[in-house]
Amino acid sequence: MSYRNILELLKLPENSHCADCGKPDPDWASCNMGVFVCLQCSGVHRISSIGKVKSTQLDNMEHDLIEFMRSHGNQRSKDEYEACVPPFYYIPTEKDVMVLKEQWIRAKYERREFTRDTNSLYAVEYKEGYLWKKGRDNGQFLKRLFVFSESEGLLKYYTKDKHFGPKGKIPIQSLNAMFQGDKIKHPHGLEITCVVDGRTRSIYVYHENGAEIVTWYNVLRSARFNYLKKTFPGTAEAELIPKITRSYTKSGYMAKTGPTQKEAFKKRWFNLDSEERKLLYYKKPLDPFEQGGLFIGSNKCGYQVSEGLNKNSKWDTGIVIKTPEREFVFTCENTKEQKEWLEALREIIFRPMTTQDVTEEARFRKSTKK
Repeated sequence: MSYRNILELLKLPENSHCADCGKPDPDWASCNMGVFVCLQCSGVHRISSIGKVKSTQLDNMEHDLIEFMRSHGNQRSKDEYEACVPPFYYIPTEKDVMVLKEQWIRAKYERREFTRDTNSLYAVEYKEGYLWKKGRDNGQFLKRLFVFSESEGLLKYYTKDKHFGPKGKIPIQSLNAMFQGDKIKHPHGLEITCVVDGRTRSIYVYHENGAEIVTWYNVLRSARFNYLKKTFPGTAEAELIPKITRSYTKSGYMAKTGPTQKEAFKKRWFNLDSEERKLLYYKKPLDPFEQGGLFIGSNKCGYQVSEGLNKNSKWDTGIVIKTPEREFVFTCENTKEQKEWLEALREIIFRPMTTQDVTEEARFRKSTKK
């Protein structure tokens, strides 16, 4: 009887997805919060002070618990615990890294950050703290002081005391941040990029404490949100939010040949930035700068992508990208990778270009000819 009653609650539209990450068909109940969550999110509820969890399929559900779940549920919880989420705060999905999910859950239920106006927690004008940063040349992660200044529009880092001046400056104007735990080999790994003289500079950092790295991430998102609002006045928030920060649409190894297509194929690491319409390649995944790249325009502007075979590479699953200027040939490790790359590239090519895209295309072409 109890299983049937729980099943009826799970069939309600508001309970059909995990209350915390949105994954379909949650099969765990948070007994204290009265919400239905997925297996992964239930683990955070279990190990934290949030409370006890039960499997909706394997555990016995007492009558009082069923009535408690009925009187609460995911929508009521959302109305209460997500009442004041700042527009720039990143709400994780089922595909995001665990540190984002964990801190989102703890922020909601443990710290109750979003039951009141919490902009002040992240929309700060100044923040400083230590992060472990990968050295540009030696590859070692060393502790560095990072300072964000809203008035300067900069994120700076120091190798020594602030009196010696910053080692690097990252303008909010071109800053992007994304979690890259697998790439950095640390679950709290963050990749911060910016444009320097037409090239993309990548900085890799982490913090031992999950709450601290997620706070840094949302502080930077807040700064980017403010910058975009000032730069594009009158633009709806819904249009600005996807541009605050972004992750690569697709990353991985491919092999590439040169402009004459007679050069030997060389294995390179590629990052596809869908928002910026750029495909950049590196000798190694953690290189600070790309070796090169290309702009991915639309099919209406002369860009095409197709699959192909190439006997000159040890990988015969090929991809051909045609631009108004030249043809690029790449090969993938297997058909699965080829399919994923083709889908990601075609999504960009069949998307119309905006005025900003046209401007960026011209700038990108100019920078690559230097």
